[in-house]
Amino acid sequence: MTRIALLSQRLANQIAAGEVVERPASVVKELLENCLDAGADRVEIDIEQGGSKLIRIRDNGAGIVKDDLGLALSRHATSKIANLDDLENIASLGFRGEALASICSVSRLELISRARAATDETAWRVEAEGQEMSTAVSPAAHPQGTTVEVRDLFFNTPARKKFLRTEKTEFDRLEEVVKRLALSRFDVAFSLRHNQRVIQHLHAALSVQEQQRRVALVCGPAFVENSIQIDIEASGLRLWGWVSLPTFSRSQADLQYFYVNGRIIRDKLVSHAVKQAYQDVLFHGRHPAFVLYLELQPALVDVNVHPTKHEVRFRDGRLVHDFLFRALHKALASVRPQDRLGAEAINGESVNGESVNGEGVVSAPGYASVERSAELTGDFAGQERISFAGTFGSSPTPLQSNQFSSFSAGYSGPVSQQRVAEQVAAYARLQNDDDVPPLGFAIAQLHGIYILAQNAQGLIIVDMHAAHERITYEHMKSACQSEGIKAQPLLVPLSIAVSQAEADCAEQQAEALLALGVGIERAAAESIVVRQIPVILAGANIEQLVRDVLSDVLEHGSSERIRNYQDELLATMACHGSVRANRQLSIAEMNALLRDMERTERSGQCNHGRPTWVLQSLDQLDKLFLRGQ
Repeated sequence: MTRIALLSQRLANQIAAGEVVERPASVVKELLENCLDAGADRVEIDIEQGGSKLIRIRDNGAGIVKDDLGLALSRHATSKIANLDDLENIASLGFRGEALASICSVSRLELISRARAATDETAWRVEAEGQEMSTAVSPAAHPQGTTVEVRDLFFNTPARKKFLRTEKTEFDRLEEVVKRLALSRFDVAFSLRHNQRVIQHLHAALSVQEQQRRVALVCGPAFVENSIQIDIEASGLRLWGWVSLPTFSRSQADLQYFYVNGRIIRDKLVSHAVKQAYQDVLFHGRHPAFVLYLELQPALVDVNVHPTKHEVRFRDGRLVHDFLFRALHKALASVRPQDRLGAEAINGESVNGESVNGEGVVSAPGYASVERSAELTGDFAGQERISFAGTFGSSPTPLQSNQFSSFSAGYSGPVSQQRVAEQVAAYARLQNDDDVPPLGFAIAQLHGIYILAQNAQGLIIVDMHAAHERITYEHMKSACQSEGIKAQPLLVPLSIAVSQAEADCAEQQAEALLALGVGIERAAAESIVVRQIPVILAGANIEQLVRDVLSDVLEHGSSERIRNYQDELLATMACHGSVRANRQLSIAEMNALLRDMERTERSGQCNHGRPTWVLQSLDQLDKLFLRGQ
């Protein structure tokens, strides 16, 4: 080993460049963040050869005064923080003061800027070429703002340059960075050109409609059409943005944008909360899509965790996790068929406004929003649920009341002839489309599997087993939640050897675990004893379940294992207890199922994440038969 010595400034910058400048996309990210921090509302990006030859970024922000230009290229030089208090309340995207120094150490960099506060109209230029930071400042012509030009990236570090991919691959990653930042600041216009060709031209989006248009340009129109917009605020936290319906899922987690105070991040805590919220409604192996913004006090989140600033650390991770889970869970549960079908499916008129569900706003872009209520209004309020019986093709005429009983767990009374008569009257209203409910009225059954219904927009096709399965499952969950978790003591207490950290966690969280029906006592430094378990877990692997619960609590501050296990059992029971294929239904029974779907949370998907109903509008049907062409 040689003697300890200080690294040269150039070598230190190149080492830092290994952390900050991985590829051309990294350069664009750092420079664009500087533009946004400077207050720019218009940014132009010019790229050549995927960024390896040229990256030029121009903004109309505050600019840099002449005396600070040379210092701007020095390492650990920044205008965004000055003391420890600033570091604990970071509101800017950049703050480390390493980006420009790292970039110019591996490229030929030119910076031209004219400050907004300058006394004259002269702009100034500073250049650096992968060498010591002794730079000269010269006058230049430039409007207010800053232009940074980066040429020949990694020209003096050929080993790093060999790791670059093809021009198309590098540009695709660079374009993704621009998209992410464009979603973080709707008030800023972005222009992206590659090899003199315009790729993206995004105008500033100030209204909700313009913001949705930008989201559609970045994420695709299908995402906006199949997403719900949320805005929920509680406990000093605000979550807003767009989340996809469970029926719009991805094979990969490639359409997920999450921002904390305008900074895009990827965090395990956030991913876990989103996964938990979609667990009941998403098809296995699929991933949700979302564009979400979390706003909280800067002092409650530490962004100084990683040089690239992709990771953050929340001061109260459990509070954030629970807030995200509950907000998304409530938003997904609040979606009803009427939200997805639009105003015409509700009352034939255009409805403006947004639906409110207690803590915040939940609405579907492009769809009508209605106020949530336990029952439907009008003639369908208080309508009993009818079980499945009868024969296919039977006419909706009055039948004996003992032929029906409710398939709802909470109701078993007979359906009177008056109720059947009401179904007949409701079916008759199909002729003039007056007061047609969202899912319409049943008209037939197809192959004993699908229900065909007519509403104001067209044809509704319902998978009767999937729909009944979801309804039964939700009723069973509600019943279990109202009764609470019933626990039973173990005849022979179970001793489990665990780590000291897990034993400490079990001791500290004893009361919280007891509320879940699990009674745990600490027996030794690395041993615990399970004395009580929930009744519903009698046949489960208790030791593995307790280990999983403790692992979740250590990592996320809470655990949903017991509830998930209970829900899995209820889902299995609901599946076996639901109406099967080839069960012939009467018109009244089919209509009863449709009304229950309109009242039930998450009725758009079955317990396995499959859709329960689809709409074929009149326009779509006309296209199938080439009508009007």
